[in-house]
Amino acid sequence: MSNQRTHYVTTSDGVTIGGTVHGEGPPLVFLQGGIGDGDIDWHRVAGHLTSQFTCYLPSLRGRGLSGDHPDLSSGRIIDDAVAYIDSIRETTGLVGWSGGASWALAAAARSDVVTGVAPFEPGILSLADEQVQAVIGNAVARTGELAARGNLTAAARAFASFPFNDEEIAVAEDAGYFEAAGRYVPKLLNLLQQVMESEDPTADPAVLGAISAPVVVLLGSDTKPFFTASARYVTDHVPNARIRVIPGAGHAAPLTHPEALAKALTEVFAPAQKPA
Repeated sequence: MSNQRTHYVTTSDGVTIGGTVHGEGPPLVFLQGGIGDGDIDWHRVAGHLTSQFTCYLPSLRGRGLSGDHPDLSSGRIIDDAVAYIDSIRETTGLVGWSGGASWALAAAARSDVVTGVAPFEPGILSLADEQVQAVIGNAVARTGELAARGNLTAAARAFASFPFNDEEIAVAEDAGYFEAAGRYVPKLLNLLQQVMESEDPTADPAVLGAISAPVVVLLGSDTKPFFTASARYVTDHVPNARIRVIPGAGHAAPLTHPEALAKALTEVFAPAQKPA
């Protein structure tokens, strides 16, 4: 991607949240998922959008260009997202993947500058049944075991065994995704612990009901039932929300179907940018 810049904001507790910036046009902010960072997760998609949008790719605390801090609670992460979005000082579209999709929804409920939200497969943990909870628990435990042995690439892959299917894991492996994200596994484990100990704001109908911007929940046609149930929960509780399906995609669409996902994002956000 050409014309790369950076954008930073300092949060209320003194942490610098930074991200690379690519392209020209109306701003879109992309919130990362749990495994990688802003660039690792989103550069493939952003590469298809830079002729139409300015793409901001911020990272979580302790990742990418952002400063480190032990507080990775859901509330703090959402505060960081709102601070970053508001610092752009323009009306902004908001995108997120997985955990980042949930944080995007919560941030949209609090920011007046968000003109639209396109969360890709938010996961609402309170909707997980016993079987899904067991799968998540096993993935986290295996991730911790491998991290303790120093095998961080394998640890990142182990965590992905919950949201990704086998084909997606193979594509991510070939693309070097787990190797690139492996250094963040200790941050991931810390994040998971704190997120599971804090309340999920996207499970609160009052939070979702406070979102005034239009929401298009992006969903892979081949994703796991947990993410389909989460998408339906969002559209049931957000006043102006609908689901847009990405054919042939699963949870790893930012890696496996970046062009299709970029096309969907263009359809979501380009109409809102046309002059009246």
